[in-house]
Formats: sequence, structure tokens, C-alpha cells
Amino acid sequence: MKSGEHLVAAEFRTDDAEDVAMRPQTLDEFIGQHHLRDNLRVFIKAARGRGDALDHVLFHGPPGLGKT
Repeated sequence: MKSGEHLVAAEFRTDDAEDVAMRPQTLDEFIGQHHLRDNLRVFIKAARGRGDALDHVLFHGPPGLGKT
């Protein structure tokens, strides 16, 4: 790696478009885990009602499931 080169960059790259197109934009676009999505929806609504950030949430699972 060159000096001053960053592994993560803020600017959008053309190869990022595929990732963005495949990512769900709403909770309704996630498949399965209905009870967990409902709980998460309540947490998000409560945080918005308080005008605050969502409390800490930990997503657990094997790599490649889109937890980020």
C-alpha cells in the first residue's frame, strides 16, 4: 500500500453500483425474520419519536449476510 492511500474512501466508485443495487432500502425488502424486523421497526420508530439516534444494535451471523 502506498503512503497516504486509504483502504476506505468516501467517494462513490463505479464498482459500488452493484452493491447498492442489491442492498435493501427498507425493512420490508428483507426476507425472513419477521419477528425481528417488527422489533427493529419499533426501535427505529421510538428513536425517531425521541429525535434521537437508534440505540446500540448488534447483528450476528456468518459473513456475507449483509449485517453492515
